[in-house]
Amino acid sequence: MKLVIGNKNYSSWSLRPWLLLRQAGIEFEEVQVRLFTGNFAAEIARYSPAGKVPVLIDGEVTVWDSLAIAEYLAERFPEKNLWPADRAARAVARAVCAEMHSGFGNLRNQLPMNVTAVLPGCGWNVAVQRDVDRIAAIWDGLRAQHGAGGPFLFGEFTVADAFFAPVVSRFATYGIRLPDEAEEAKAYADFMLALPTMQEWIVAAREERDFLADDEPYRLAPDRPDAIIVNH
Repeated sequence: MKLVIGNKNYSSWSLRPWLLLRQAGIEFEEVQVRLFTGNFAAEIARYSPAGKVPVLIDGEVTVWDSLAIAEYLAERFPEKNLWPADRAARAVARAVCAEMHSGFGNLRNQLPMNVTAVLPGCGWNVAVQRDVDRIAAIWDGLRAQHGAGGPFLFGEFTVADAFFAPVVSRFATYGIRLPDEAEEAKAYADFMLALPTMQEWIVAAREERDFLADDEPYRLAPDRPDAIIVNH
């Protein structure tokens, strides 16, 4: 099994299935395609016609969307319990993953993932705050309703934690302050950031050398196709 990913410093889409595989203890080969090179399109085309990362390759099966990858892994490894066992909780987990997958455009565009940067206050506006408040409400609600069995959103680790992991990283980079009343959300963000698998990703991101200037994602995002990958 291979997972094709982009730069760990910037590719939030890649972090999701990578963390899911690592946290679940599923063995895989990591293949990295550098985002900001002239041959990115040719390199990624070797693995997927969609032209984006991540891509999961399992024998003759190729899956090229992070949510589809999560569903495939859950079916491929049912013993890993990647979705909550309870049907109602499982439906909620799928709903919040889908919301994360397709929503929060203001946060994505204004606060692109940049794991190793420290950019407090950059990119913030009222629209971003609405996304932040919604995410905090999701985390608070899930922890209150489903988190009794452990420190993750549904107690035990699930796909939902992998899908919100890039947001945890963004909040750290930009010094995002969660609402005062969101105590569960704050504790969850701190816990996820300290998770050994998250720290493994962060350490590897620091070792990369394909750094953009700290302000470059903002300047490039509206115009350049490769920056779209950065911003998700």
